[in-house]
Amino acid sequence: MKKIVVLGSTNTDMVVTGKKIPVPGETVSGGHFLMNPGGKGANQAVAVARLSAKKGACVFIAKVGDDLFGRDTAARLKRDGIAPRLVVDKKEPSGTALILVDARGQNVISVALGANGTLSPRDVAPFRKDIEGAAALVMQLETPLETVAWAAKVAHDACVAVILNPAPARKLPKSLYPLVDWITPNETEAELLTGVKVVDAASAAKAAGVLARRGVGHVVITMGSKGAYCGDCRRVYPCRKVKAVDCVAAGDTFNGAFAVALAEGKSCADAITFAQKASAISVTRPGAQSSVPYRREIR
Repeated sequence: MKKIVVLGSTNTDMVVTGKKIPVPGETVSGGHFLMNPGGKGANQAVAVARLSAKKGACVFIAKVGDDLFGRDTAARLKRDGIAPRLVVDKKEPSGTALILVDARGQNVISVALGANGTLSPRDVAPFRKDIEGAAALVMQLETPLETVAWAAKVAHDACVAVILNPAPARKLPKSLYPLVDWITPNETEAELLTGVKVVDAASAAKAAGVLARRGVGHVVITMGSKGAYCGDCRRVYPCRKVKAVDCVAAGDTFNGAFAVALAEGKSCADAITFAQKASAISVTRPGAQSSVPYRREIR
């Protein structure tokens, strides 16, 4: 069975939940503190592992510091049945994120990339065969663009599907778009990439058209409570209504689940539906990886 390779970041999330998110200069007391494993890459790898039909479905390529957080990351990945391909940086610490969550589940996040920011093509090169033999390569943008582009080219040349979640939002080189089979921005990311403010199906279609003209194979734009727009289907798939307590990792859960469904041969419509179910469960729970559901829960 071919595995899904996730290349990306791994962080330790330090989370404070409270009634509101403070504005600059304001102190809000009465919150609760949690420390959870996170990072967009690791979150998506956990989602792939937990939502796949069989164990051992995920390989995760990342860079960590020579510290407690890095060693803990390796142990946690193995507990989820993920095959870790971790490069150790002797100079930079492992990535960390500070997250504030309000009573509605909305959040603000500040990330210190640490070793994530030094992951280079040279670091990834020893794992080239993992990428070339994969069912799909899943990436985000918390690691250097140079490395994302290099890995995308390796996968593209090997006819491996490239799924890019362009988060956090940043401009992409024109040469990268034709290497991407599926791109999955949210509304903010889609606007930054295309200049189109995404507020509904019509504007999502316009943004998707811009991305398609740049060479991307397929476009799915996630729109929070409004659902997800599929460029192939030319429609919005409404999301399930749930009481959200924490939206951290909702997008990562969606992307991991979406990759699993596509790798299993599902249509884009069925893949979106599967991913929405997983994401809906995740927002009802606190934390990043701790909120990612297992496949049996989707059923």
